[in-house]
Amino acid sequence: MEILLVNGPNLNLLGTREPDVYGDTTLTDIEKMVAHAAAKQGFTLKCFQANGEGEIIDFLQEHRGAAGLIINPGAYTHYSYAIRDCIKALEMPAVEVHISNIYQREAFRHTSVISPVCLGQICGFGDFGYLLALQALIDFLCGEEKISVRADTQPYEED
Repeated sequence: MEILLVNGPNLNLLGTREPDVYGDTTLTDIEKMVAHAAAKQGFTLKCFQANGEGEIIDFLQEHRGAAGLIINPGAYTHYSYAIRDCIKALEMPAVEVHISNIYQREAFRHTSVISPVCLGQICGFGDFGYLLALQALIDFLCGEEKISVRADTQPYEED
């Protein structure tokens, strides 16, 4: 099964863009890391980055048969109803990811118009957030059939 990894505007500059916020890992390094982790669980990863909203929408529509989507929409997070509507229309399970914690940054970054059409949102864990997003998506796609990152799925009981 194929999973899409889509990164929005300016994420092609990772590694050099505001390393104090985004770290020094490049987008290529992140894509390799996630592709390797996906392959270990029997999935393939199709990576795409674009600075243009229409390019992202075109890519999603062209790959509507994918099993799921991991998306870092970048600045489009906060105002792209077009990307939001595309994800909703395709009915593709999606996880939104951000390297930084958008809720600890400027107020305008606190709103996501994308997350309401996603399974969930992961932010603030740096590059590792992409792996968390992958595992969450795989767990959703496979249900209880796959071993998950969750160590114990039993309810907590006091002694």
